[in-house]
Amino acid sequence: MNAPRELHATGQRLWLDNITKDLIDSGTLARYVAEFHVTGVTSNPTILQKAVSSGNDYDDAIGSALADGTESVEALIFAIALEDLVAAADLLRPVFDASGGTDGYVSVEVSPDLADDADDTVAAGQELFFLADRPNVMIKVPGTAAGLEAVEELVAVGIPVNVTLLFSTQHYEAAAEAYLRGIERRLAGGLPLPVGSVASVFVSRWDAAADPHLPEELVSRTALAVMQRVFASYQEMLASDRWTRLAEAGALPQKVLWASTGTKNPALPDTFYVGRLAAPGTVDTIPEATLSAFADHGVVGDLLGTDTTDADEVLGDVERAGIDVAALGARLQIDGAAAFRESWAALVACVQRRVDELQPVAP
Repeated sequence: MNAPRELHATGQRLWLDNITKDLIDSGTLARYVAEFHVTGVTSNPTILQKAVSSGNDYDDAIGSALADGTESVEALIFAIALEDLVAAADLLRPVFDASGGTDGYVSVEVSPDLADDADDTVAAGQELFFLADRPNVMIKVPGTAAGLEAVEELVAVGIPVNVTLLFSTQHYEAAAEAYLRGIERRLAGGLPLPVGSVASVFVSRWDAAADPHLPEELVSRTALAVMQRVFASYQEMLASDRWTRLAEAGALPQKVLWASTGTKNPALPDTFYVGRLAAPGTVDTIPEATLSAFADHGVVGDLLGTDTTDADEVLGDVERAGIDVAALGARLQIDGAAAFRESWAALVACVQRRVDELQPVAP
């Protein structure tokens, strides 16, 4: 059986962690949607940087934006990214419509430099959403303290949000709380409640950080144990009276999204995390190479449940081996935010070089 189709049948959705002009124009993304049940797309600065630096696909878009008077490199980046964003959103619009707004999204992030400024994050998110002018565009906001303030505000005004850079149960619960507050504000204001959202919890970075300090029997077990706890917390939220009241009024659940599910340890199978995180009502953002591998030889494992007994035992052993799990989760978020800023700076530098190459030299 087609492994992506089998995973789709469990109620989990696959979103591709890649969006480029070539992926869209070549028909590859449409093929992934048709053959591998890909129902969403996420983007990040590193992907766009590689695409801009590896060829001429974006030269026309850059030239057009410059001709239109776009001056700052950041504005230029969003101008060219929006072309891909809109094209992918249009391709996925039938999925969005058929799912009642719970799926079929294209996710784009605001500048990582805004991670500690709630007001500027809200303003940037609103601008991106309205420029795209597509209901299935989701604004990616980091789950920092300021970012969570922005999440609540964006949801309250009806803009779909992908809360990213989450690592722990505590991070997930804070993201869920921000989403719930935004929906409750809409309910109090008599506004329509359906606003799409996902809470993106990063997976493989846990094992990459923990494994070098663990005995062999605990290697590659930390991430899955943390995700088991996150899923149990997610199910607890869905079973709460607070959520039931909102759902009955028409709200959409904020889905847990497994991010960073490509395998970083070469000793592990290349589909190690994908099949082991199957669970209804969740999303897996999957790198393109991992998607191809999963389609070729992936296996869907047992569905996640709410029993955390095994996960608690594993994480207890990890603690006894000398790792403070809570402190590691906090550090992973800080390091992830720094890495996002570095990727953004590299993208800005890359696009600036391309602009310099394309602009005629003054006589």
